[in-house]
Amino acid sequence: MSEADKHSARIFLHRGQLAQAKAACEQAVTDDRLVNDQGALSNSLGNLGNVCALLGDLDQAESCYREVLQIQRIEPNQNAIAHTLVNLGNLYIGAGHPEKARPYYLEALDLLRDLKDDRALGILYNNLALQEAREGKWEQAVTSFMQALDSHRIVGNEEGLAVTYSQLGKCFLDQGDLTRAERCLNNASEHYIKLGNEPAEAAVLRHLAAVYGSRLDSVSARRCLERVVSLDQRYRLPELQADVDNLVKLR
Repeated sequence: MSEADKHSARIFLHRGQLAQAKAACEQAVTDDRLVNDQGALSNSLGNLGNVCALLGDLDQAESCYREVLQIQRIEPNQNAIAHTLVNLGNLYIGAGHPEKARPYYLEALDLLRDLKDDRALGILYNNLALQEAREGKWEQAVTSFMQALDSHRIVGNEEGLAVTYSQLGKCFLDQGDLTRAERCLNNASEHYIKLGNEPAEAAVLRHLAAVYGSRLDSVSARRCLERVVSLDQRYRLPELQADVDNLVKLR
């Protein structure tokens, strides 16, 4: 019944029915243990861990990922191990224990570099950079963001470039480095325009308006906020009233 349970789990997950997805994943794990199929068990445990993480059951998610890692290390699949390590790191970040996440991230980095998996590296470098910025490790954060950008460029990941430029720009803004903040945020805006992601473009333009406001460049700040308000109205974004108030102040 394992395959039927796995199929049911995918359907429930697609529908957002997480409790039902968890029950189906647990049954799939039980079935795989009975037939002693370690490869299938690893996949089922990973799926169960993902669902538990979505449900906020971090203890069970951690238990699943750790067992997956034990199975994967017996017959090493470097790619699979790296992604499980990333899952464990993400889990600790979500639980508010970044100090526990870092060793898993760093081990995953070593594996992904050897594998030349630049798509995964871009995401992981970005995760590391965000955590380093939260901890005030500014120079390390900038280095990690730059490495993320390099990896995104290699695989042509437009979404990754947009997100990383946006986050790096916000970090420069928080540090008062307005020149580099403006450069990064303009890059992020251009990538979001290419992607047609206008709500994300609006978020970037809010930060750009803050850059120009800090420079007392009210004309440029107003231009950004006028575009933001038009996008707020088009997509019914929750920031509409705050953006309108800021625009009125500039006028």
